[in-house]
Amino acid sequence: MDLDLAPQASVPPRLAGHALVEALIAQGVDTVFGVPGESYLAVLDGLHEHRDRIRFVACRQEGGAAFMAEAQGKLGGRPGICFVTRGPGATNAAIGVHTAFQDSTPMILFVGQVAGDQRDREAFQEIDYRQMFGPSTLGLAKWAAEVDRADRLPEYVARAFHTALQGRPGPVVLALPEDMLTTTTAAPVLPRVEPAESWPAPAALQALQRMLDEAERPLAIVGGPGWDAEAACALQQFAEHWQLPVACAFRFQDTFDNRHPLYAGDVGIGIDPALAARVREADMVLAIGVRLGEMTTSGYTLLQAPRPAQKLVHIHPGAEELGRVYAADLLLQAGTRAAAQSLRGLQPPASARWAGWTAAVAADRAANLRADPVEPLDMAEVVRTVQRRVPEDTVYTNGAGNFSGWLHRFVRYPGLQHHGRTQLAPTNGAMGYGLPAAVAAALLQPQRTVIHVAGDGDFLMTGQEMATASAHGAGRLVTLLVDNGSYGTIRMHQEREYPGRVSGSVLANPDFAALARAYGWQAERVERTADFEPAFVRLLDAGRPGLLHLVLDVDRIGSRTTLAAIRSAALARSAGG
Repeated sequence: MDLDLAPQASVPPRLAGHALVEALIAQGVDTVFGVPGESYLAVLDGLHEHRDRIRFVACRQEGGAAFMAEAQGKLGGRPGICFVTRGPGATNAAIGVHTAFQDSTPMILFVGQVAGDQRDREAFQEIDYRQMFGPSTLGLAKWAAEVDRADRLPEYVARAFHTALQGRPGPVVLALPEDMLTTTTAAPVLPRVEPAESWPAPAALQALQRMLDEAERPLAIVGGPGWDAEAACALQQFAEHWQLPVACAFRFQDTFDNRHPLYAGDVGIGIDPALAARVREADMVLAIGVRLGEMTTSGYTLLQAPRPAQKLVHIHPGAEELGRVYAADLLLQAGTRAAAQSLRGLQPPASARWAGWTAAVAADRAANLRADPVEPLDMAEVVRTVQRRVPEDTVYTNGAGNFSGWLHRFVRYPGLQHHGRTQLAPTNGAMGYGLPAAVAAALLQPQRTVIHVAGDGDFLMTGQEMATASAHGAGRLVTLLVDNGSYGTIRMHQEREYPGRVSGSVLANPDFAALARAYGWQAERVERTADFEPAFVRLLDAGRPGLLHLVLDVDRIGSRTTLAAIRSAALARSAGG
């Protein structure tokens, strides 16, 4: 059956599972991720019916599939789509929903559900997903619902897209009873959803203008959801007009061009101590699009909660976020695109009185890019070599662990206005995110190079998705697997709190290069800095996914310190106490 899927008043009767696929196509979806299940066979049949317009990427575990959908939402700005089956499928996928929630990423998780006549009997794999994922102040999803009537399915899908996109973006969960999906419906295909966007009030912009005019040491912290090329360009122009230092929030580093002289650095885990001092010294902080959560505020210390020492202006698309933690001097509810364009219209002074402050922040940033050489494997030099060898539009992905500190410190991400998103990383600290995100990026944007950096503990959370990359033709994807034989972040905290008393953080690892080759990847092992570049170039030219197994001494625990130094400081504190 060849249907015209443009929105229309009526369509021929078809299975509700097919109607769902048509609704997704009408929303511009051309790729969905998932693990197949018998609870949504009618949807899989609909995907087969329309396979020339939408593809189903079959993943190896629902957590990996949900991570891929979350990365899809980050890359495209519209909801990433994931399908899983009931019970274990949904619980496995929950990690991706949590990531989307804390990262403010638009995403829709469709979960197959038991048939309606079996509900509330604890049928096979039955869960009430409205209770499991239901929204709350600290929930997993913005909205969770169950579609019990086929005729209302397009309505629910349209609402899911609106909810995922508007205000603070986030995940939505729709449960799909098996018998509902096999019901025939003539429900219409609804129009493509475009989010409504709020603009800052003129009076609030005037107040912001006055505060900037009075500032001596202002600093902007930017990030969060909703940025696009136009917004990033407007933000840069605003910063240039005012000569305003701009820092990026935790794992939103590509919001502002890191190569720009006004870029101050990233405000997150492992923050440059000099930048942390600048945030505390600022007399005005302009937070644009960011949540000002625990990681961006260093445990709510850079900005004291609930009343910061600095004047604080907070601009965010979600009303529920404004005033949640901080009693700011000025609150503006506005989408990031609208906010950036409005800020660009503010009139700067003839010369900024804080020119010296801006120059000092820039000098701090330059100093942070320098690091003493390390032997035998220097991760700072590895990252520099990667960025020198790959195209400017390369996508970098990572999960969670101390290894990510080298990326955050030494990669110079271009701003969104140049190539779109170039950083895919979980602000909720989800281990295992990086490989599925890299696979998604390689499949969705095959013209780009994708660099995935992982730790050994992080990688084996979702390493089976190497099979997905091979099966679906991921091309220019290279994984740099940093192996120090430990859950390094936990080991670091152990040495700080209980020096020398190591428990549960030592890992016994496989031969990662051999494992990758078993999945059809090209792979090599590297132990010295001098061997890295030629091996990396060989993998880039391989025409298939590749993995470099980088062996690192566990003492080299991060980009700024060693375990020996942490242990020594902890023992000195204990002796002094």
